[in-house]
Amino acid sequence: MVTGHTHVKRYAELARLLLRNRGSIHLAGGDDPAAADDDESRREGERLASDLEEMGPTFVKLGQLLSTRSDLLPPSHLEALSRLQNEVVPFPAGEARQIFEAEIGVSVTDAFSEFLDTPLAAASLGQVYRARMRDGRRVVVKVLRPGVEAQVAEDIAAIGDIARLLDSHTDAGRRFGFQDLLEEFRHSLNDELDYRHEAANLVQLADILADNTSIVVPRPVKDFTSRRILTMEEIQGRKVTELGPLAVLEFDGGELADALLRAYLEQIFVHGFFHADPHPGNVMVTPEHQIGLIDLGMVGHIRADVRTQLVKLLLAVEEGRGQEAGQVLVRLGRPLDDFDETRLLRDVADLVARRQGLRLVDLQVGELITQMSHICGASGLRPPPELAMLARALMNLDSVARSLDPDFDPAEAIRQHSAEIFSSQMRTSPGGVLSALVEARDFAEALPGRVNRVMEALAHGELKVNVHAFDEAELLRNLTKIANRLAMGLVISALLLGAAIMTKAYPRIALACFILAGACGMALMGSAVLSDRDLKARVRRKRRL
Repeated sequence: MVTGHTHVKRYAELARLLLRNRGSIHLAGGDDPAAADDDESRREGERLASDLEEMGPTFVKLGQLLSTRSDLLPPSHLEALSRLQNEVVPFPAGEARQIFEAEIGVSVTDAFSEFLDTPLAAASLGQVYRARMRDGRRVVVKVLRPGVEAQVAEDIAAIGDIARLLDSHTDAGRRFGFQDLLEEFRHSLNDELDYRHEAANLVQLADILADNTSIVVPRPVKDFTSRRILTMEEIQGRKVTELGPLAVLEFDGGELADALLRAYLEQIFVHGFFHADPHPGNVMVTPEHQIGLIDLGMVGHIRADVRTQLVKLLLAVEEGRGQEAGQVLVRLGRPLDDFDETRLLRDVADLVARRQGLRLVDLQVGELITQMSHICGASGLRPPPELAMLARALMNLDSVARSLDPDFDPAEAIRQHSAEIFSSQMRTSPGGVLSALVEARDFAEALPGRVNRVMEALAHGELKVNVHAFDEAELLRNLTKIANRLAMGLVISALLLGAAIMTKAYPRIALACFILAGACGMALMGSAVLSDRDLKARVRRKRRL
């Protein structure tokens, strides 16, 4: 644990931040963050966002992460935090060139035929420059800001001490687990501080979208990419935020919006890997009228089991089965000590009932997931972080889609694509089939040994059965039946094996063994059926008594 005197100044700044925003902390511990969405709450949200901006890059990123926690803060705060900008004063281009040469081992002038020293963007973690490769390709070069790693490490250590304090002494900390949130944040930020992760994300997303001609993703230049340098193809075009009314008339915005939403549904529910920050500033329209996705520093991963549960959740809501939707949330989340399952099931059922007049496809899915996250937090159920990230991504998609086409209906697009996307959850992969076959083989190989051990223990009187209460005579009768059936099964197996071996040399004997094995098998089945029928009759007699 990092001691306090190593960063006393940061502790003081954190204490001031908490004091100035104690109203927001109080909201986090409240029963329903969505209810606290008045003018005062909006002012508190703006103040929290402003204070985080002043404290530097780590806290800007922390605010952006908090903007995904719809179970923790009200919509007014989420909106203010989602607008956090990490534009800062750029560092000199000379330093950027030095970092490039130290990381790549090649001078900028040798690597590129052109390198523009004026940064295209200056963010809290790095800067972006335009350049041209020797073969004529236009690229952008991201350079990690000098000293940012040490600053982030110090900030994380200080925040960790505060998180432990809040978790131990506040209701909000106990309910939402700030240390868990910090761990998620640490992992996300470490990925963003290593550009090799973003390069891998670009390659993976490009592979997923390879068959989608309406969407392009920049490919990284492997030889000019390292931990602190990311060189990738430049996506030329205009950001969605820069499109005016006339620009939208140049292309079919509805078609592009539909293709974008279809691609995201596939990313989320088929691959479990998606661009987690598709706000309008990260989505571009190219001169070829394609959608360009940029800035993959933040991606979402959804495990296969969580994807399956999400599909069940959405289908349950669509069909008006509120109780089942609540049960899916219980399986997805982590219950706290004061978890009130009855309350959660009641509130989810009420939410579904209020929307029962609408089909799932007529709902804003991101908004729906956000409201369910609120219910989870108020009921003492900590939802999985994937749920909040998914809600934010879907709400951003709605904003992007309406920028491309104000008349676009995302719900209708979901309706058109949902059957195809959800049906992928029902497919059995070759790997799954192979895994099942391997398990079946292992079971078959282990079965004779297990049967032998049971029979030896039974023969030596060493078989032990732990029960609380039993009828000894009935138990002995049942064990005798089990032993007889096992013995019969072994005899049948031996007859079949012997028949198979003697098929060519002694076909008549083999046939006799097959017939005898068949007769024994039929007798064994008849005995089992009669025994089960007798057992059911006895159970019914006991119940009548």
